[in-house]
Amino acid sequence: MAEFSATVYQNEFLPDGGTDVHAIVTVDCAGAGAAGQSGGGDVGEIIIVDTSGSMGAEGVRAAAYAAQTAIDQILDGVWFAVISGNDRAQLAFPPSAEPVMVRMDAYTRQAAKEAVSRFYADGGTAMGTWLRLAARVFATVPSLSQKHAILLTDGENQHETPEALTATIQAVTGQFQCDCRGVGVAWQVDEVRRIATALLGTVDIIPAPEQLAAEFQKLIRQAMSKGVAAADLRVWAPQGAQVLFVRQVAPTVDDLTTRRTEVNALTSSYPTGSWGDESRDYHVAVRLAAKGVGQEQLAARVQLAVGDQVLAQGLVKALWSADEALTTRISPEVAHYTGQTELADAIQEGLAAKAAGDTATATTKLGRAVQLAAQTGNEEATSRLRKVVDIDDQDTGTVRLKRTVEKVDEMALDTASTKTTRVKK
Repeated sequence: MAEFSATVYQNEFLPDGGTDVHAIVTVDCAGAGAAGQSGGGDVGEIIIVDTSGSMGAEGVRAAAYAAQTAIDQILDGVWFAVISGNDRAQLAFPPSAEPVMVRMDAYTRQAAKEAVSRFYADGGTAMGTWLRLAARVFATVPSLSQKHAILLTDGENQHETPEALTATIQAVTGQFQCDCRGVGVAWQVDEVRRIATALLGTVDIIPAPEQLAAEFQKLIRQAMSKGVAAADLRVWAPQGAQVLFVRQVAPTVDDLTTRRTEVNALTSSYPTGSWGDESRDYHVAVRLAAKGVGQEQLAARVQLAVGDQVLAQGLVKALWSADEALTTRISPEVAHYTGQTELADAIQEGLAAKAAGDTATATTKLGRAVQLAAQTGNEEATSRLRKVVDIDDQDTGTVRLKRTVEKVDEMALDTASTKTTRVKK
């Protein structure tokens, strides 16, 4: 059984009448094992490949090879399927008129790779149909406790309305996790990020087709190392308190607040997906009823639960004090991740303004991003920002938009905007 632990970082001291408590809760998992080894139930994996006309013969060949590489990484005994997608979705393997999955073994592995080798480019793009078919395929194996998919696309979702895609995302949310990748520069980051965020996955750019196989191999290996099928973060807050937000802040920024479900009148639950041997940080903010100097209160109880079993717990405290040296102190962890969250927003808003031709807003937002990246030690973000802006002074965020920017560099900055650096504890 996997072992979880939780550690709380905060400044528990509030001034007289203070109300808001912020804490970073680090959750560590060890001994998760391989997929399917913890938490009971079977594991399901679906590979979804864009085979629309825009992929072209070269792109489809590269995607097929990447899918074959991914198939080789799926563990024996795992239920799996392959979907090819254009303006409609088709079950490429196993060959069946109805949704179905098969277990991985030597025979099905080879048969799947042969089926994938017959991919060809044709038609348009309707990602919602791909997601709906994936949900139907997963549903054919009731014993699945862990469901993961990879989705690859190279273009915009032109053959269904934004409203239709939104409805599909809402319909399949909670049914499986999905890591999304875009190859080339003709796809829309916001569009694909919406899918990945809702389905507790990641989004990234693969600049060239020849890089597909290595990325697919990495994603499947990661999926196969997630021995804990699903875990929830539970937050208890006292009567009369308000949970302002719950955010994952490392290794990526992901706001979980709107995914809240009620455990009981005082406890909320937030899905975190599957776990391997890893560490994640969460920012929890709670508003309490104001109290006077000398009083103290438990502000929140943050737990990691698998099913009905609580495996780790951290306590968030509040203590009201008249000592300004205590009450004005900012937790380094809270300050760091507040800056990282603002950094992600500044990058995305700056790039959106740049695309809309609003150079003034773009310069201001990307300048702020440069400043935040420097303050939080996010050297990767700084490096990516340098490809979009000329930095005159990173401490003040004084920048100039570059006259010529490669589209791939803008998209790489956008997709990486939510990746954070860990605070040095």
